[in-house]
Amino acid sequence: MNILEIITIGIGLAMDSFAVSICKGLSIKKMSWKNVFLIALYFSIFHFGMPIIGYFLGETFSSFMGHIDHWVAFILLSFIGIKMIVGSFSKKKNKRIDSVRFKDMFALVIATSIDALAIGVAFAFLETNIIISASIIGAATFVLSAIGVLIGNKFGDKLDKKAEGAGGVILILIGLKILLEHLGILAF
Repeated sequence: MNILEIITIGIGLAMDSFAVSICKGLSIKKMSWKNVFLIALYFSIFHFGMPIIGYFLGETFSSFMGHIDHWVAFILLSFIGIKMIVGSFSKKKNKRIDSVRFKDMFALVIATSIDALAIGVAFAFLETNIIISASIIGAATFVLSAIGVLIGNKFGDKLDKKAEGAGGVILILIGLKILLEHLGILAF
């Protein structure tokens, strides 16, 4: 694979993290560069590490993971999305959380990086340099996730509850898109 193909793959893999980062940016009350950095870092570390794991686990793991990866992503993203939608109908003033603790982010980074694991397996078969490839994927994810947090935060004050509900719908749609693509019903 050439570098342009790897960059394209990196950007494609980062798009889910970008969308989820927009949703996360909606929940940050007061934007700080530390929060932007941490959120982008969480997503990028997993997008860097998952292809490496997939690369070394190879074909054996892909035959198992290929059957469930889309279901795991769909379930995790839908659960988080439903929780956000329910929260958007709450009568209470939306409490926006500045915390970006790893335990709060874990499900999101796993759900958005499962495809990167499968890409790592493909890279093994294509004899692609995994360190360069994973670095490009991680860098693209970092940049797009940081931009997503900033975009989400900018519009969060104006949209409040509607934005939380819309963010939940976006997460569910991303999960559904992943599921339908892997089932062969949708091709993007």
